[in-house]
Amino acid sequence: MELEFPLTAPVPLEPAPEFATLRRSCPVARVRLPSGDRAWLVTGYAGNRSLFADPLLSRAASAAEGAPRLRAAPLDPCALTTMDPPEHTRIRRTVMGAFTASRVEAMRPGVDALANTLLDDLRAAGPPGDLVAGYARPLSIAVIGELLGVPEGDRPRFRRWTEDHLGTSPEAIRAADAALRAYFTDLIADGGGDGLIGALATENRLSRDELVSLGITLIVAGYETVANTIAAGTVVLLLRPPLFTRLRDHPGLVPSAVEELLRFTPISVSGGTIRVATGDTAIGDVPIRTGEAVLPATVSANRDAAVFPDPDVFDIARDPNPHIAFGHGIHRCLGAHLARMELQVAFGVLAARLPSLRLAAPLTDIPWRRNGMIRGPRELPVMWDSP
Repeated sequence: MELEFPLTAPVPLEPAPEFATLRRSCPVARVRLPSGDRAWLVTGYAGNRSLFADPLLSRAASAAEGAPRLRAAPLDPCALTTMDPPEHTRIRRTVMGAFTASRVEAMRPGVDALANTLLDDLRAAGPPGDLVAGYARPLSIAVIGELLGVPEGDRPRFRRWTEDHLGTSPEAIRAADAALRAYFTDLIADGGGDGLIGALATENRLSRDELVSLGITLIVAGYETVANTIAAGTVVLLLRPPLFTRLRDHPGLVPSAVEELLRFTPISVSGGTIRVATGDTAIGDVPIRTGEAVLPATVSANRDAAVFPDPDVFDIARDPNPHIAFGHGIHRCLGAHLARMELQVAFGVLAARLPSLRLAAPLTDIPWRRNGMIRGPRELPVMWDSP
C-alpha cells in the first residue's frame, strides 16, 4: 500500500490523522511525496531514533541533483541541514559556541525585558490584540536578528521571505531564497554586522557561500519555528483555561510546560528533514535500499503511546518527557538551548502579565497557515481584562 503524504493539515493542532493509524499498524510506510517522489515515512518513536543515528541515511545525498524531494524546489547543498560529516562537523563546531547553554542564559534578561516591552505595547493598544503581530513574531525575529547581527530596521522584511522559503510554490521559494541570499551577501560584504555573522566573517573560517547559507538557515529556523510555537502553543493553552491558570499560579511549571508544548504542538508537517540512503540499511525489520528516501515524522513519534502515556493528553507537568522535537544525534537542532529559553520567557511573561488572556474568536475562525513546511496562526485575536 502506498499513501499520499500531504503538505496540508485539516486539523491545525493535531498531526495528520494518517500518522496515528500508520504508527500502530505500519510504523514504516511507503508514501508518495507532493513532489511525486516516493519515500519511507517513519512514524514511530523507536524508528525515528534509529533513523537519526544511521550514518547511511544521508542529508547531503538528499540535496544531490535528481534525489527524491519532499518539495519541488531543490535543497541547498551548502546548508548545514543538508551536510554530512566531515563538512557538517566542521561548520557546526565553528558556530556552536554561540548556542551553548551559558551563552543562551546570558541572553535571558534581555529577552525577558523585550517580552515585557512588547506586552506593554500590546496592552496599551488593546484589547483586543493580535498576539502574532504584537508578540510572537517581533519577539522571535528580534532575538535571532540580534544574535546574527541583522540591523533592527531590516528585520520586518523577513516575514514574507521566510514564509515563502518554507512554502510549497517553487517560484516563491526560489524568489525568497534569492532575496535572502542577496541580503546576507550584502551584509557580509559590509562586514557582517555586530553579531555572529560578522564574527564568522572576520574569522574567515567559512567560505562566503557557506556563511550565506548559514545565515539563511538560522534566520529561517530561528524566526519561523519559534514564532509559530509561541502562537500555536498559546492556542493550546487558551483552549485549556485551567492549565493556563495553573501556569500563572505556578511559574515553576513553565519549563515542563514548554517541553510539553514542544512534544504536543505540531508546527511542522512531519517534523524532520528528508534523508537518502547511501547504502542498504533497515529501520526495524523494513529494508531500505540504496537511493531510497526516508522521511522522519517526529510529530507522530512524539505521540507514540509506547513512550508517552496518554500521548494525546496535554500535561504541563509530564515527567519524563523524552520528546524529539529538536531531533536526535549529530543533526540535533543547533539552536535548541536558544529556542527553549525564548519559549520559557515568552510563556512565563505571558502568563504573569496577562493572566486573564483568552481567545477573542472561535478556533474555527482563526486564520491558520496550513500550506508549507511550518504551520501556525497567521493572526491570533486575543482578549484580556483591562486593569
